[in-house]
Amino acid sequence: MTFNQKHAIITGGSSGIGKATAKLLAASGANITIIARSAEKLETAKAEIEAVKLQSEQRVFTQVADVSDRLILERVIENSVKELGAPDILITSAGISIPGYFQDLPIETFEETMAINYFGSLYAVRAVLPYMEPQKQGSIVLISSGAGLIGIYGYTPYCPSKFALRGLAESLRGELKPLGIQVTIVYPPDTDTPQLEAENQTKPPETKQITETAKMWQPEDIAQEILGGIKKNKFAITPGIEMTLLSRLHSLLAPGLNWSFDQIVTQNRRKK
Repeated sequence: MTFNQKHAIITGGSSGIGKATAKLLAASGANITIIARSAEKLETAKAEIEAVKLQSEQRVFTQVADVSDRLILERVIENSVKELGAPDILITSAGISIPGYFQDLPIETFEETMAINYFGSLYAVRAVLPYMEPQKQGSIVLISSGAGLIGIYGYTPYCPSKFALRGLAESLRGELKPLGIQVTIVYPPDTDTPQLEAENQTKPPETKQITETAKMWQPEDIAQEILGGIKKNKFAITPGIEMTLLSRLHSLLAPGLNWSFDQIVTQNRRKK
């Protein structure tokens, strides 16, 4: 698949992995719609994306929306289609993560995380399908996480929302394949993004110790993995050896990983 003159819609496109992927697609000739909650961040991202366009006639369209609001998201996707035509690619990168101890977190945190991370992706998929189906082609890319492969201490709101995306992708894959629409799910490891910076403000010490040994990736490297996976029609994109092994050998690795996590938690409890 080439990206020249393709229309890519990216939720969460004003920062992090979403923005990095938008820039790489623009540099490959695509027209871009980025959707996010902050108009100011969208305008900043738009300028960055336009600066790397392959051709002057390419367009970058911005839309302000909270992806957890289905009606608003449907409207802004309709607006983007009117501006740039039917989408060829959808990438759902909008997401939040608020780590903490399960009993200390307000129930609203769990509800908001699921509403944005899972339902925000589901709403976007539902909104683009009526435009992709008549074309008999399209790529839908759901951004999950390494935390969508194994439960992690301190991530009780986040992990289930990313596990849910895995179930959605696996269920949709076979249903949309006969329609010519490729479904892809991405499991990024820890990536140097504003979201991770925000997470670090509320991470319990046990969570910090569990995650600190993992290699830190840059958004641009994840974006390269995503575009390479789209070109190859890959279902699962697992950047790095750790995510690849976890994806393929989850059932075998989980007992050992859980034992290791338990040791870390026990050590931290003793310090308290």
